[in-house]
Amino acid sequence: MANDQGERTEKATPHKRQEARKKGQVLKSAEVSTAVMTMAMFAAMYIFGGAIFSNLSSMAQGALEGAAAPVAPTMNNLHLKVVGSAWDVLRIMLPIFLVSVGIGVLVNVAQVGFLYSTETIRPKLSKISPFQGFKRIFSMRSLVEMLKTVLKVAVVGYVVYSDYTRMLGTFANLSELTVGQAAASLVSDIFSMAFKASAALLVIGFADYLYQWWEYERNLKMTKQEIKQEYKMQEGDPQIKARRRQKQREMSMMRMMQSLPKADVVITNPTHYAIALRYNEEEAPAPVVLAKGKDYTAQKIKEKARELGIEIVENKSVAQALYVACEIGDKIPEDMFAAVAEILAHVYRIKNPQEQPRPQPGRSPIGRRGGQ
Repeated sequence: MANDQGERTEKATPHKRQEARKKGQVLKSAEVSTAVMTMAMFAAMYIFGGAIFSNLSSMAQGALEGAAAPVAPTMNNLHLKVVGSAWDVLRIMLPIFLVSVGIGVLVNVAQVGFLYSTETIRPKLSKISPFQGFKRIFSMRSLVEMLKTVLKVAVVGYVVYSDYTRMLGTFANLSELTVGQAAASLVSDIFSMAFKASAALLVIGFADYLYQWWEYERNLKMTKQEIKQEYKMQEGDPQIKARRRQKQREMSMMRMMQSLPKADVVITNPTHYAIALRYNEEEAPAPVVLAKGKDYTAQKIKEKARELGIEIVENKSVAQALYVACEIGDKIPEDMFAAVAEILAHVYRIKNPQEQPRPQPGRSPIGRRGGQ
Protein backbone atom coordinates (compact mmCIF):
# COMPACT_ATOMS: atom_id res chain seq x y z
CA MET A 1 0.00 0.00 0.00
CA ALA A 2 2.88 2.35 0.80
CA ASN A 3 4.42 1.62 -2.58
CA ASP A 4 1.15 2.52 -4.30
CA GLN A 5 1.11 5.85 -2.51
CA GLY A 6 4.73 6.60 -3.48
CA GLU A 7 4.66 5.60 -7.16
CA ARG A 8 3.94 8.28 -9.75
CA THR A 9 1.19 6.52 -11.64
CA GLU A 10 -1.46 9.25 -11.93
CA LYS A 11 -1.77 11.84 -14.70
CA ALA A 12 -1.02 15.41 -13.70
CA THR A 13 -3.95 17.52 -12.60
CA PRO A 14 -4.71 20.88 -14.30
CA HIS A 15 -3.40 22.65 -11.19
CA LYS A 16 -0.10 20.74 -11.38
CA ARG A 17 0.25 21.62 -15.06
CA GLN A 18 -0.44 25.27 -14.35
CA GLU A 19 2.16 25.37 -11.57
CA ALA A 20 4.71 23.64 -13.81
CA ARG A 21 4.07 26.21 -16.55
CA LYS A 22 4.65 29.05 -14.10
CA LYS A 23 8.03 27.49 -13.32
CA GLY A 24 8.92 27.35 -17.02
CA GLN A 25 8.40 23.59 -17.34
CA VAL A 26 6.68 23.38 -20.73
CA LEU A 27 6.48 20.95 -23.62
CA LYS A 28 9.01 22.13 -26.20
CA SER A 29 11.40 20.60 -28.73
CA ALA A 30 14.48 22.62 -29.62
CA GLU A 31 15.04 20.33 -32.60
CA VAL A 32 11.75 21.39 -34.20
CA SER A 33 12.65 25.07 -33.79
CA THR A 34 16.13 24.51 -35.25
CA ALA A 35 14.83 22.55 -38.23
CA VAL A 36 12.08 25.04 -39.10
CA MET A 37 14.41 28.03 -38.68
CA THR A 38 17.03 26.39 -40.90
CA MET A 39 14.47 25.65 -43.60
CA ALA A 40 13.08 29.20 -43.35
CA MET A 41 16.57 30.67 -43.65
CA PHE A 42 17.36 28.70 -46.81
CA ALA A 43 13.93 29.54 -48.23
CA ALA A 44 14.58 33.24 -47.63
CA MET A 45 18.00 32.93 -49.26
CA TYR A 46 16.40 31.21 -52.24
CA ILE A 47 13.72 33.91 -52.57
CA PHE A 48 15.92 36.97 -51.94
CA GLY A 49 19.13 35.42 -53.24
CA GLY A 50 19.07 37.23 -56.60
CA ALA A 51 18.62 40.66 -55.03
CA ILE A 52 21.22 39.93 -52.37
CA PHE A 53 23.78 38.74 -54.95
CA SER A 54 23.15 41.82 -57.12
CA ASN A 55 23.55 44.20 -54.17
CA LEU A 56 26.71 42.48 -52.96
CA SER A 57 28.17 42.57 -56.47
CA SER A 58 27.46 46.29 -56.76
CA MET A 59 28.99 46.91 -53.35
CA ALA A 60 32.11 44.89 -54.25
CA GLN A 61 32.44 46.70 -57.58
CA GLY A 62 32.23 50.07 -55.82
CA ALA A 63 34.87 48.99 -53.30
CA LEU A 64 37.24 47.89 -56.10
CA GLU A 65 36.74 51.15 -57.97
CA GLY A 66 37.47 53.10 -54.79
CA ALA A 67 40.61 51.05 -54.17
CA ALA A 68 41.83 51.82 -57.71
CA ALA A 69 41.50 55.57 -57.19
CA PRO A 70 44.81 57.51 -57.45
CA VAL A 71 44.21 59.33 -54.15
CA ALA A 72 45.70 57.48 -51.18
CA PRO A 73 43.05 56.80 -48.52
CA THR A 74 43.44 58.28 -45.08
CA MET A 75 42.69 56.45 -41.83
CA ASN A 76 39.49 58.43 -41.39
CA ASN A 77 38.27 57.60 -44.91
CA LEU A 78 39.22 53.95 -44.45
CA HIS A 79 37.27 53.78 -41.18
CA LEU A 80 34.19 55.33 -42.79
CA LYS A 81 34.35 52.89 -45.72
CA VAL A 82 34.65 49.86 -43.44
CA VAL A 83 31.73 50.99 -41.26
CA GLY A 84 29.64 51.86 -44.32
CA SER A 85 30.37 48.49 -45.93
CA ALA A 86 29.40 46.66 -42.73
CA TRP A 87 26.08 48.53 -42.58
CA ASP A 88 25.47 47.78 -46.26
CA VAL A 89 26.04 44.06 -45.68
CA LEU A 90 23.67 44.09 -42.70
CA ARG A 91 21.04 45.92 -44.72
CA ILE A 92 21.35 43.48 -47.59
CA MET A 93 21.16 40.42 -45.32
CA LEU A 94 18.33 41.90 -43.20
CA PRO A 95 15.48 40.03 -44.98
CA ILE A 96 17.08 36.67 -44.21
CA PHE A 97 17.64 37.67 -40.59
CA LEU A 98 14.05 38.91 -40.14
CA VAL A 99 12.54 35.79 -41.72
CA SER A 100 14.67 33.46 -39.57
CA VAL A 101 13.92 35.31 -36.32
CA GLY A 102 10.22 35.70 -37.13
CA ILE A 103 9.79 32.02 -37.97
CA GLY A 104 11.74 31.06 -34.82
CA VAL A 105 9.42 33.17 -32.65
CA LEU A 106 6.30 31.73 -34.31
CA VAL A 107 7.50 28.14 -33.86
CA ASN A 108 8.23 28.71 -30.16
CA VAL A 109 4.87 30.42 -29.61
CA ALA A 110 3.12 27.55 -31.40
CA GLN A 111 4.79 25.05 -29.06
CA VAL A 112 4.66 26.93 -25.77
CA GLY A 113 2.29 29.85 -26.21
CA PHE A 114 2.93 33.23 -24.67
CA LEU A 115 4.83 32.61 -21.45
CA TYR A 116 6.91 34.86 -19.23
CA SER A 117 8.66 33.17 -16.32
CA THR A 118 11.77 34.14 -14.35
CA GLU A 119 11.90 30.81 -12.55
CA THR A 120 14.39 29.27 -14.98
CA ILE A 121 16.92 32.11 -14.61
CA ARG A 122 16.86 32.33 -10.84
CA PRO A 123 20.14 31.38 -9.17
CA LYS A 124 20.06 27.92 -7.59
CA LEU A 125 22.77 26.11 -5.65
CA SER A 126 21.99 22.89 -7.53
CA LYS A 127 23.19 24.52 -10.75
CA ILE A 128 26.72 25.01 -9.36
CA SER A 129 26.84 21.87 -7.26
CA PRO A 130 29.54 19.45 -8.56
CA PHE A 131 27.47 16.47 -7.46
CA GLN A 132 24.36 17.68 -9.29
CA GLY A 133 26.49 18.56 -12.31
CA PHE A 134 27.97 15.04 -12.32
CA LYS A 135 24.45 13.59 -12.17
CA ARG A 136 23.32 15.74 -15.10
CA ILE A 137 26.32 14.72 -17.21
CA PHE A 138 25.68 11.01 -16.73
CA SER A 139 21.88 11.20 -16.68
CA MET A 140 19.51 9.58 -19.14
CA ARG A 141 18.67 12.99 -20.60
CA SER A 142 22.33 13.67 -21.40
CA LEU A 143 22.58 10.26 -23.08
CA VAL A 144 19.50 11.01 -25.18
CA GLU A 145 20.89 14.43 -26.17
CA MET A 146 24.17 12.82 -27.22
CA LEU A 147 22.32 10.22 -29.28
CA LYS A 148 20.27 12.96 -30.94
CA THR A 149 23.44 14.86 -31.85
CA VAL A 150 25.03 11.73 -33.33
CA LEU A 151 21.82 10.99 -35.24
CA LYS A 152 21.64 14.51 -36.65
CA VAL A 153 25.26 14.44 -37.78
CA ALA A 154 24.79 11.00 -39.34
CA VAL A 155 21.54 11.83 -41.15
CA VAL A 156 22.63 15.26 -42.38
CA GLY A 157 26.03 13.86 -43.33
CA TYR A 158 24.41 11.08 -45.33
CA VAL A 159 22.09 13.53 -47.13
CA VAL A 160 24.97 15.88 -47.98
CA TYR A 161 27.27 13.07 -49.05
CA SER A 162 24.67 11.38 -51.26
CA ASP A 163 23.83 14.69 -52.96
CA TYR A 164 27.50 15.54 -53.34
CA THR A 165 28.26 12.24 -55.07
CA ARG A 166 25.31 12.86 -57.38
CA MET A 167 26.59 16.34 -58.17
CA LEU A 168 30.09 15.04 -59.07
CA GLY A 169 28.71 13.76 -62.35
CA THR A 170 27.49 17.22 -63.31
CA PHE A 171 30.72 19.04 -62.49
CA ALA A 172 32.31 17.84 -65.75
CA ASN A 173 29.53 19.50 -67.74
CA LEU A 174 29.98 22.88 -66.08
CA SER A 175 32.87 23.72 -68.39
CA GLU A 176 30.48 23.72 -71.32
CA LEU A 177 28.31 26.41 -69.67
CA THR A 178 28.85 30.11 -69.25
CA VAL A 179 29.93 31.47 -65.85
CA GLY A 180 26.40 32.61 -65.05
CA GLN A 181 24.84 29.31 -66.07
CA ALA A 182 27.44 27.33 -64.09
CA ALA A 183 26.87 29.49 -61.02
CA ALA A 184 23.10 29.10 -61.30
CA SER A 185 23.46 25.31 -61.61
CA LEU A 186 25.72 25.15 -58.55
CA VAL A 187 23.40 27.36 -56.51
CA SER A 188 20.40 25.22 -57.47
CA ASP A 189 22.21 22.04 -56.42
CA ILE A 190 23.35 23.59 -53.14
CA PHE A 191 19.85 24.77 -52.28
CA SER A 192 18.46 21.33 -53.13
CA MET A 193 20.98 19.78 -50.77
CA ALA A 194 20.16 22.32 -48.05
CA PHE A 195 16.40 21.71 -48.27
CA LYS A 196 16.89 17.94 -48.10
CA ALA A 197 19.10 18.33 -45.02
CA SER A 198 16.49 20.66 -43.45
CA ALA A 199 13.73 18.14 -44.18
CA ALA A 200 15.80 15.41 -42.51
CA LEU A 201 16.27 17.69 -39.48
CA LEU A 202 12.51 18.30 -39.41
CA VAL A 203 11.80 14.55 -39.27
CA ILE A 204 14.28 14.24 -36.40
CA GLY A 205 12.59 17.22 -34.73
CA PHE A 206 9.17 15.57 -34.99
CA ALA A 207 10.53 12.40 -33.38
CA ASP A 208 12.18 14.54 -30.69
CA TYR A 209 8.88 16.34 -30.05
CA LEU A 210 7.19 12.98 -29.40
CA TYR A 211 9.99 12.04 -27.01
CA GLN A 212 9.77 15.41 -25.24
CA TRP A 213 6.01 14.93 -24.86
CA TRP A 214 6.53 11.48 -23.32
CA GLU A 215 9.20 12.77 -20.92
CA TYR A 216 7.14 15.85 -20.04
CA GLU A 217 4.09 13.75 -19.15
CA ARG A 218 6.26 11.26 -17.21
CA ASN A 219 7.90 14.03 -15.15
CA LEU A 220 4.51 15.58 -14.34
CA LYS A 221 2.94 12.35 -13.10
CA MET A 222 1.75 12.43 -9.51
CA THR A 223 1.30 9.95 -6.70
CA LYS A 224 -2.14 9.26 -5.29
CA GLN A 225 -1.06 10.93 -2.06
CA GLU A 226 -0.07 14.09 -3.95
CA ILE A 227 -3.47 14.22 -5.63
CA LYS A 228 -5.22 13.83 -2.27
CA GLN A 229 -3.02 16.53 -0.76
CA GLU A 230 -3.73 18.89 -3.66
CA TYR A 231 -7.45 18.27 -3.33
CA LYS A 232 -7.27 19.11 0.35
CA MET A 233 -5.38 22.33 -0.38
CA GLN A 234 -7.85 23.41 -3.05
CA GLU A 235 -11.11 22.20 -1.59
CA GLY A 236 -10.20 22.13 2.08
CA ASP A 237 -9.95 19.29 4.55
CA PRO A 238 -13.20 17.25 4.57
CA GLN A 239 -13.46 17.50 8.35
CA ILE A 240 -12.95 21.26 8.24
CA LYS A 241 -15.52 21.54 5.47
CA ALA A 242 -18.01 19.47 7.51
CA ARG A 243 -17.47 21.71 10.53
CA ARG A 244 -17.86 24.78 8.32
CA ARG A 245 -21.15 23.46 6.91
CA GLN A 246 -22.34 22.66 10.42
CA LYS A 247 -21.47 26.20 11.52
CA GLN A 248 -23.34 27.63 8.52
CA ARG A 249 -26.40 25.53 9.37
CA GLU A 250 -26.28 26.73 12.96
CA MET A 251 -26.03 30.36 11.86
CA SER A 252 -28.87 29.88 9.39
CA MET A 253 -30.95 28.27 12.14
CA MET A 254 -30.19 31.18 14.46
CA ARG A 255 -31.27 33.76 11.87
CA MET A 256 -34.48 31.85 11.18
CA MET A 257 -35.30 31.62 14.86
CA GLN A 258 -34.66 35.33 15.28
CA SER A 259 -37.09 36.18 12.46
CA LEU A 260 -39.69 33.59 13.49
CA PRO A 261 -41.55 35.89 15.95
CA LYS A 262 -42.69 37.96 12.95
CA ALA A 263 -44.41 34.95 11.35
CA ASP A 264 -48.20 34.76 11.02
CA VAL A 265 -48.40 31.00 10.53
CA VAL A 266 -46.28 27.85 10.32
CA ILE A 267 -47.47 25.32 7.74
CA THR A 268 -46.38 21.73 8.39
CA ASN A 269 -46.37 18.35 6.68
CA PRO A 270 -47.09 17.53 9.67
CA THR A 271 -43.75 15.98 10.70
CA HIS A 272 -41.25 16.33 7.84
CA TYR A 273 -41.63 19.95 6.70
CA ALA A 274 -42.28 23.30 8.32
CA ILE A 275 -42.69 26.65 6.52
CA ALA A 276 -43.09 29.95 8.42
CA LEU A 277 -44.92 32.72 6.52
CA ARG A 278 -45.48 36.41 7.13
CA TYR A 279 -48.00 38.52 5.26
CA ASN A 280 -48.08 42.30 5.52
CA GLU A 281 -49.77 44.22 2.73
CA GLU A 282 -47.59 47.30 3.34
CA GLU A 283 -44.30 45.36 3.17
CA ALA A 284 -44.91 42.98 0.27
CA PRO A 285 -47.73 42.14 -2.13
CA ALA A 286 -47.54 38.44 -1.23
CA PRO A 287 -46.65 36.30 1.80
CA VAL A 288 -42.91 35.90 2.41
CA VAL A 289 -41.09 32.80 3.67
CA LEU A 290 -39.32 33.64 6.96
CA ALA A 291 -38.13 30.13 7.80
CA LYS A 292 -38.19 26.65 6.32
CA GLY A 293 -36.87 23.33 7.44
CA LYS A 294 -36.99 19.59 7.08
CA ASP A 295 -36.98 16.85 9.73
CA TYR A 296 -34.88 18.12 12.67
CA THR A 297 -35.04 21.76 11.58
CA ALA A 298 -38.78 21.46 11.05
CA GLN A 299 -39.19 20.15 14.62
CA LYS A 300 -37.17 23.09 15.99
CA ILE A 301 -39.29 25.58 14.03
CA LYS A 302 -42.49 24.04 15.41
CA GLU A 303 -41.14 24.03 18.96
CA LYS A 304 -40.22 27.70 18.67
CA ALA A 305 -43.61 28.52 17.12
CA ARG A 306 -45.38 26.87 20.05
CA GLU A 307 -43.30 28.92 22.49
CA LEU A 308 -44.20 32.12 20.65
CA GLY A 309 -47.87 31.22 20.28
CA ILE A 310 -47.75 31.15 16.46
CA GLU A 311 -50.50 29.14 14.82
CA ILE A 312 -49.35 25.82 13.30
CA VAL A 313 -51.47 24.59 10.41
CA GLU A 314 -51.07 21.09 8.98
CA ASN A 315 -51.37 21.03 5.20
CA LYS A 316 -49.24 18.36 3.57
CA SER A 317 -49.49 19.44 -0.08
CA VAL A 318 -48.97 23.18 0.61
CA ALA A 319 -46.00 22.54 2.93
CA GLN A 320 -44.26 20.27 0.43
CA ALA A 321 -44.89 22.64 -2.49
CA LEU A 322 -43.62 25.70 -0.60
CA TYR A 323 -40.53 23.86 0.65
CA VAL A 324 -39.54 22.92 -2.91
CA ALA A 325 -40.50 26.21 -4.61
CA CYS A 326 -39.28 28.83 -2.11
CA GLU A 327 -36.13 29.85 -0.33
CA ILE A 328 -35.95 31.96 2.80
CA GLY A 329 -36.88 35.55 1.93
CA ASP A 330 -38.82 34.57 -1.23
CA LYS A 331 -42.40 35.50 -1.96
CA ILE A 332 -44.69 32.55 -2.52
CA PRO A 333 -45.44 31.69 -6.19
CA GLU A 334 -48.65 32.92 -7.73
CA ASP A 335 -50.13 29.45 -8.11
CA MET A 336 -50.02 29.11 -4.30
CA PHE A 337 -51.88 32.39 -3.56
CA ALA A 338 -55.34 30.82 -3.23
CA ALA A 339 -54.30 27.95 -0.93
CA VAL A 340 -52.19 30.23 1.30
CA ALA A 341 -54.97 32.85 1.41
CA GLU A 342 -57.37 30.24 2.83
CA ILE A 343 -54.83 29.26 5.51
CA LEU A 344 -54.18 32.91 6.48
CA ALA A 345 -57.90 33.60 6.64
CA HIS A 346 -58.34 30.57 8.91
CA VAL A 347 -55.54 31.80 11.19
CA TYR A 348 -56.99 35.31 11.29
CA ARG A 349 -60.41 33.95 12.35
CA ILE A 350 -58.78 31.93 15.15
CA LYS A 351 -56.85 34.94 16.47
CA ASN A 352 -59.72 37.41 16.10
CA PRO A 353 -62.99 35.50 16.59
CA GLN A 354 -64.96 38.66 17.54
CA GLU A 355 -63.80 40.79 14.59
CA GLN A 356 -65.04 40.81 11.02
CA PRO A 357 -62.82 38.89 8.63
CA ARG A 358 -60.48 40.91 6.44
CA PRO A 359 -62.04 41.83 3.11
CA GLN A 360 -60.11 39.83 0.53
CA PRO A 361 -61.30 40.80 -2.97
CA GLY A 362 -59.77 44.01 -4.31
CA ARG A 363 -57.69 44.88 -1.25
CA SER A 364 -54.43 43.10 -1.99
CA PRO A 365 -52.86 40.75 -4.53
CA ILE A 366 -53.15 37.78 -2.22
CA GLY A 367 -56.82 38.59 -1.63
CA ARG A 368 -57.55 39.08 -5.32
CA ARG A 369 -55.85 35.80 -6.17
CA GLY A 370 -57.77 34.06 -3.43
CA GLY A 371 -61.04 35.49 -4.68
CA GLN A 372 -60.47 34.48 -8.27
